[in-house]
Amino acid sequence: MEKNATLNIRINPDVKKSAETVLSRLGVPMATAIDMFLKQVTLTGGIPFAITLPKAPESVNADMMSVSQIRDKLAEGLSDVERGKVRSARESFKRFKDSHSDGAL
Repeated sequence: MEKNATLNIRINPDVKKSAETVLSRLGVPMATAIDMFLKQVTLTGGIPFAITLPKAPESVNADMMSVSQIRDKLAEGLSDVERGKVRSARESFKRFKDSHSDGAL
């Protein structure tokens, strides 16, 4: 099939860079990936994957907690800070990323 239509889109530069990194590892050009996505939209009659909110563990999901449980969690966090039981965001994100060895975040 001939490819001669142009699609101009604006996206977040960080998202683009992350996607390019993954697609490069897969050996798939960005234009091919977008073409594949659009073909799947046509074939499935919609977005070809579930669109959902991330699931937070119930132990930290404020929507599933009572006011007293939220207060207890906040008090526990404050106590950790006061005792110096903390870690930088950079270290936390690195540990999280390392725990997901496939690198896809």
